Amino acid sequence: MLFELKSVFLNDGEEKELSYQLDISDIDIDGAFPFKSPVTVTATASNRASLVTLALNCRFDYQRSCDRCGEQCTVEQNMNFAHKLAQTLVDEGNDDYIETPDFTIELDEVVISDILLSLPQKFLCSDDCRGLCPKCGKNLNLGDCGCDKREIDPRLAILKQLMED
Repeated sequence: MLFELKSVFLNDGEEKELSYQLDISDIDIDGAFPFKSPVTVTATASNRASLVTLALNCRFDYQRSCDRCGEQCTVEQNMNFAHKLAQTLVDEGNDDYIETPDFTIELDEVVISDILLSLPQKFLCSDDCRGLCPKCGKNLNLGDCGCDKREIDPRLAILKQLMED
């Protein structure tokens, strides 16, 4: 979605808002396609004292398997991002500003990169997820499996023999 910002750049105190839906269901993350519904994007560009900022609000459902227990879960995400915009950049290596030489910005690219960079490396169904039993594979969030937890790692069994002698 192309966001035209000429009036914002040229008028101090000007603000412009745009809302749209972005379908990113074809993005593959670790072999899964977790974006089941379109991203609702609200973009607001504002000029305050000749500094143009772009505020993005992105809402979407993120569906993926938990990295500990393997259960499929959907989490409603509401992410906010902010960027400073400049018509021209003096330093090409400046990552603090997004250059908009023709007073327009392609929002889709910015939104997709912001979302992908903000997703967690490890996705959990809840902060207190107990995962799977290493012996029987039961989901420990559903209850205890009854396996003996006192079993010693075979690599450390020799140390137990030394302690008993």
